[in-house]
Amino acid sequence: MKFQFKRESEEEKAVLLGLVTEDQTLQQLEEYLDELAFLAETAGAVAINTFYQKLRHPNTATYVGKGKLEEIHQYIKAKDIDMLIIDDEISPTQQRNLEKTLRIKVLDRSMLILDIFAQRAQTVQAKTQVELAQTQYLLPRLRGMWTHLDRIKGGIGMRGAGEKEIETDRRVAQKKISQLKKDLEKIDKQNFTRRKSRSGMIRVALVGYTNVGKSTLMNVLTKEDVFAEDKLFATLDTTVRKVVMENIPFLLSDTVGFIRKLPHHLIESFKSTLAESLESDILLHVVDISHPAFEDQMATVDETLQSLGIGNKETITVFNKMDKYKKEKFDPYLDEEVKIEILDELRNSWMSRTNKNVVFISATDKENIDHLRSILLEKVRDLYEKRYPYKAGY
Repeated sequence: MKFQFKRESEEEKAVLLGLVTEDQTLQQLEEYLDELAFLAETAGAVAINTFYQKLRHPNTATYVGKGKLEEIHQYIKAKDIDMLIIDDEISPTQQRNLEKTLRIKVLDRSMLILDIFAQRAQTVQAKTQVELAQTQYLLPRLRGMWTHLDRIKGGIGMRGAGEKEIETDRRVAQKKISQLKKDLEKIDKQNFTRRKSRSGMIRVALVGYTNVGKSTLMNVLTKEDVFAEDKLFATLDTTVRKVVMENIPFLLSDTVGFIRKLPHHLIESFKSTLAESLESDILLHVVDISHPAFEDQMATVDETLQSLGIGNKETITVFNKMDKYKKEKFDPYLDEEVKIEILDELRNSWMSRTNKNVVFISATDKENIDHLRSILLEKVRDLYEKRYPYKAGY
């Protein structure tokens, strides 16, 4: 594993658990657990240790086998662990059985992401979307939820809708889901009216995996101060700014980042947030090229865009964090000519794969930003001239 285990912290202590299966290799699992540790840190927990087991498929009752479960139980008692976080989405039965045996909170990846969203939501729209996703997730888990646990005191996985709905029956939860959907429809209508008022504008949307530097890039392109942080899901609400390049105006939007195994509740609930991407003319797919699994992350984004029906839009692939890439990949004693050859080979490879719609930058160091601006301007200008031929002489 790439993350460092911490021994002492006032944060909630967690152990992580995943499976090596026919569909998931040990190498893939290690990458997922590294990401899960980052998610836990973002939520406010600290990953103390990790466990995994090789199974053809998850145990329907307890996710892992009896022996592995006992091993985890003994470790939890010895280290006074607060919660177990599982890398997959587990069933209500699995969750109840695990909590009954381990006597601590058991969260899966979906609940952890929902908790982070609950912390990060700022606007009425984001809060409503998160509450809807939480309630839909908790609905099948309401019966007997955590009633057998004396040690649980709240914290991660217990905030927002999770905290309020534990005592609520199925009928009330369903009524709440219905009301939240109506609230979102009302917000969507207001947003649609707002978008309609600027419907003539060319739109460019930043999309990408979470924590790849979309907000930082937006700050560079717009020269404005948009919130950016080195944590997962720093941005939940769509930010839209007007940009003018060589007297050609367009709208640039920043959207919530995608992630592997993103809960379907969130995809459905956040479709309204992604409306700016759905209605955009050009997508800037931002990629953290310094990440060891950047190609998997790209595939996740592409799959999500396809599921939203926008996978065929005009796209510029923006490989960000070249400063980190060079620092991690290049030996300090490597000859400069060799470095140039490696970078040229990298660029040529991706140029051929993306039909030349690719650029390599560092948003932090503002490296190659002018090249990105020129590529973007060319795309926007082409659309502008087609949409407003009478303004060709702008």
